[in-house]
Amino acid sequence: MSQEFGPQNNATPATERDVQWERSVLERLAFESLQEQRLRRRWSIFFKLATLTLVMFAIYRFSDYTDDAAEKLGPHTALIDVSGEIESEGGASAHDVIPALNRAFSDNASVGVILRMNSPGGSPVQAGMINDEIQRLRAEYPEKPVYVVVEEICASGGYYIAAGADKIYVNKASVVGSIGVLMDGFGFTGLMDKLGVERRLMTAGENKGMMDPYSPQTSKQKAYSQAMLNEIHAQFIDVVRKGRGTRLKETPETFSGLFWVGSKAVEMGLADELGTVDSVARDVIKAENVIDYTQKEGLPERMLKKFGASLGNGAISTLLSAKRPSLH
Repeated sequence: MSQEFGPQNNATPATERDVQWERSVLERLAFESLQEQRLRRRWSIFFKLATLTLVMFAIYRFSDYTDDAAEKLGPHTALIDVSGEIESEGGASAHDVIPALNRAFSDNASVGVILRMNSPGGSPVQAGMINDEIQRLRAEYPEKPVYVVVEEICASGGYYIAAGADKIYVNKASVVGSIGVLMDGFGFTGLMDKLGVERRLMTAGENKGMMDPYSPQTSKQKAYSQAMLNEIHAQFIDVVRKGRGTRLKETPETFSGLFWVGSKAVEMGLADELGTVDSVARDVIKAENVIDYTQKEGLPERMLKKFGASLGNGAISTLLSAKRPSLH
């Protein structure tokens, strides 16, 4: 029996060894194939990131204004856009406009400065800061005129800025004026009473909850808010009177918050003449080459905004804006 079954017993281990060897080879081949795929993916990711980095750098490098380019063009008119709502986070903020003004005035090749205005207004603080800087730069560089050219609209906070210029040029159909101040919001107390909703607001300080839309407004709080608006309005009027001087033909409606078309604004002394950026650069400043000094958003900021990173901040700003005075 040992001779009969002996060869079969000797063959079994050899077969098992062959199976184990084949399995080992297959596992090794599969592992090496997996490693190779991972390596290819890593290199692919690396090259994609490298390409993206180069593209971003190229956009950043060649999209911004350089002083060398301005110097090569020689004497020119410096242009700065003040576009959109004047607010601390926007392109028409003091943070963006003031550095552009400083570059424009300090450049030896710039002959004059034009602010191209397209703004419905905004923050009196931001507008006041820009106006103050215009006055400082005019005193420091008396040989360089600064003009405002209104295209679509120059209202309220936009006009607060424009009043600091040597002259204001408009289109006959431009919207100009709105010299006033507002503070807007909503009150839901009546609706809450009908719905049976109770507002539970706890404060330390009797006026800490003032302007809360879910709490009633007292006559004392209303009077205080109105006094604050009147004070800001008086500051606005003072800036306009100083900026426009004897050119201003005051009427009872001048500072009422009304606005007018450009041709009427010229009649009222709120503007000086009709004109465009090109005509002012060519005929008034006598330097028809125009170089844009507007502060541009950096590439990181543009990408963040594109992908919505500023959404939360914008929502919060919108909620809080109702409690701040605004020049619109």
